[in-house]
Amino acid sequence: MEKRNLRKELVGVVIGNKMDKSIVISVKRKERHPIYGKFVNKSSKFLAHDENDDCNIGDTVRIMETRPLSKNKRWRLVEVVERAK
Repeated sequence: MEKRNLRKELVGVVIGNKMDKSIVISVKRKERHPIYGKFVNKSSKFLAHDENDDCNIGDTVRIMETRPLSKNKRWRLVEVVERAK
């Protein structure tokens, strides 16, 4: 039996859901500045596949890496961690 590679998982906030079966997620992280040592907030945007269209803006979600689903989508929704209030 072949062993499957481990896939990356990220947790982020939904910032866009106007597309059909797609969501835009913002993932925030803190990086240390190489010279000054101060921690700087950085963020990245990812497009993810949302099969049931059940995510709304502000939801915290977990996404997993997958094969390319379209030109920009390489992630899929695993679960909704917390709903927006």
